[in-house]
Formats: sequence, structure tokens, C-alpha cells
Amino acid sequence: MEKVIVMIDNMVALLKKEQGDDDAKKEECEKLIDEQEDNIKELDVALGDLDKDKEETTEELATTKDEIKALTAGIKNLDKQVGEATVNRQEEHEDYSANLAANTAAVELIGFAKNRMQKFYNPKMYKAPPKRELSEDERITLNMGGTLAPTAAPGGIAGTGIALAQKGAPPPPPETFGAYSKKSEESNGVLTMMDMLIADLDKEITEMEFEEKDSQAEYEQFIADSKEKRTQDSKSLADKEGAKADAEAHLEAVGEEILRKMKEHMAVQDTLKATHADCDWLLENFDTRKEARAGEVDSLKKAKAVLSGADFSLLQVGHIHNH
Repeated sequence: MEKVIVMIDNMVALLKKEQGDDDAKKEECEKLIDEQEDNIKELDVALGDLDKDKEETTEELATTKDEIKALTAGIKNLDKQVGEATVNRQEEHEDYSANLAANTAAVELIGFAKNRMQKFYNPKMYKAPPKRELSEDERITLNMGGTLAPTAAPGGIAGTGIALAQKGAPPPPPETFGAYSKKSEESNGVLTMMDMLIADLDKEITEMEFEEKDSQAEYEQFIADSKEKRTQDSKSLADKEGAKADAEAHLEAVGEEILRKMKEHMAVQDTLKATHADCDWLLENFDTRKEARAGEVDSLKKAKAVLSGADFSLLQVGHIHNH
């Protein structure tokens, strides 16, 4: 009898131990599943953030590349404009120099002709040409009692290529006073016309000089502005190139991190799958197994009580239940 009671006690202890193992296993399974599911959720969020970061960086990189392209084209176009402006300014200056020389020569030529006419018609207004500077040889010749070779009459305005028709001295005035007066009036008209031509040429020269000065100032301002803009654009281009390199490096790092997170995600999913394979049967049948063990323990306890002197009817009930 005592042996049976001991066996019953051992069976009860075994059932309790099995239930304790199930309790511990259930707790461990639920903990592992919760942790692994939480890890998967965190990895899903991390991958979502990385995908968003990758998309934004890709868009920023594309924008930066477009800006670099635009800045490069702008600098190239600016250099072209500076080159064209420089060529145009040189051509304008050459035209100005040529026209200025021509107009200056024309003024000198008209002034020379006017002076020659003054010599005859208005001697008091005539201006004699400056005395010729003698060379050393010519001074020696004169000091020795020699004579100088006659100089050729002026043939034009030096450096202009404009020649003067050389004629003899003006013819003597007509014998009659009326004829002389008529010639005097004609000469005054010619002199007046010469003065008008000189005035027009002087005005044109003044306008040319003003336009040249204005054009040169505009050109210099354009060059200064272009230089400043090129400096700024070059700095912006360097900054954009640096930003492009940083974006490309960041995009590569994000790609590597996405790959690492995906591998980690797959590993956690495999672990979760294995955990479910090990735990799902226990978790699904835990309550049933626990209830069954509780019933068995209760039956064993009643059987023990009967064997220890309890009512036989209890034994019958316990026997039937156990069966």
C-alpha cells in the first residue's frame, strides 16, 4: 500500500514538473517571439527610413548634377561673352582711332588752307610756320658761310596721307576796286565755310571721344562684373562638386546599410520561423495540457486519499475519471 502511495506521489511530482517545464517553455517562447517580432518591426521601420533617405538623396544628387551642368554652361557662356566683348571693343577702338586720325588730319588740312588764304586776304590773321630747327650739319654749313639747300614746299599733313596741292602765290588783286571787293567777299565766304567745317569736325571729334570714353567705361564695367560673377559661379561650382561627392558617398553608404539591414531582417525572420516551429504546438495546446495534468493530479490525489482510508465512493469516482 505504501508503495502505491509513493508511486502516486512520484506521478504527481512528475506531472507538476512537466507542467513547470511547460510554463517555463511557454514563457520563453512568448518572450522570444515578442522580441523577434519587435526586431522585425524595428528593422521594417529602419528599412523604410533608409529607403526614404535613399530616395531623397537620389533626388538631391540629380538636382545637384543639373545645377553643376547649368553652372558649367553659364561659366562657358560668360567666357564666350567676355571674349566677344573684348574683340568688339578692340574693333570699336580701332575704328575710333582711324576716324579720329582722319578727322584730326582734316581739321589740320582745312586750317592749313585757311591760313594760306589769310596770308593773301587777311595778312594780319596769317600765322607764319615755326622756324625750322637746323641740324648740326646745317649749322656748321651756315657758320662756314655756306647756304642751305631749299626745302620742298609742304606736301601734306604728316602721317595722314593727305596731300596739299601746291600752287604759286595768289595772283595779284584785280586793278579795279569792285573786282577786288568781289574777290574779298568770295574769300570771306570760303573762310566762313572752312570755319563751319572745322566746327563740325571738332563737334564730331568731341562726340567720338565721348562715345569712346563711354564705350570703354561700359566695357570695363562689364569685365569687372563678369569677373565677379565668374568668381562666384566658380565657387558655387566647387561647392556643388563637393556636395555631389558627399551625396554619392552617402548614397553608397545607405545602399550598404540597406543591404545589411535586409540580411539582418531575413536572419530574424528565419529565427522567428524556427521559434514558431519549436513553440507553436506547445502554445496552441498549453491550456489543454495544463487542464489534463490538473485532472490527473486531482485523480491521483483522490486515489491516494482512498488508499489512506477515505470513502470508497470517492475511489470509485476517481477510478472512473481516471479511466
